[in-house]
Amino acid sequence: MDTTHRSGCPINLTLEMLGDRWSLIVIRDIMFGNRRHFRELLTQSEEGIASNVLADRLKRLTEKGLLSRTDDPSHKQKGIYSLTEPSIQLVPLLAQMGAWGRRHMPVSEALSIRAELLEAGGPAMWDAFMEELRALHLGALVPERSVFAELQAAYLAVVARNSGAAA
Repeated sequence: MDTTHRSGCPINLTLEMLGDRWSLIVIRDIMFGNRRHFRELLTQSEEGIASNVLADRLKRLTEKGLLSRTDDPSHKQKGIYSLTEPSIQLVPLLAQMGAWGRRHMPVSEALSIRAELLEAGGPAMWDAFMEELRALHLGALVPERSVFAELQAAYLAVVARNSGAAA
């Protein structure tokens, strides 16, 4: 057995790779928010990730092969982060986590609408979203359906409805 891991259990190995609080949040923000730069990930995080923690997670996720980083042609010191195939394949896991959270936790309507749609859409929607992510992050052909646009439109509609109700 590999001595760098606690055990060969697939759940343990996944948790060793993704189990800290921030790794999946960073992947979520790239996946669902299309936040590709350090500054976007830092300033648009609902959870308020610290810059040193974000830098550490981006480095770790890149080293583990869950993200790739390319230089931004507009600025030499900026990087553009992309999902890799293994992180794209986390869509079903994140969809299930969102569904579980909606059932068992006090979620906000705006931040849970995407989870609701992904749960209702099931594996067919997850597959379509993964195809779209492959186009956005890996250069694959752009599919006809944009799940990202559907999720974003639903989120913006809830935000608009809730801000209209508050006014």
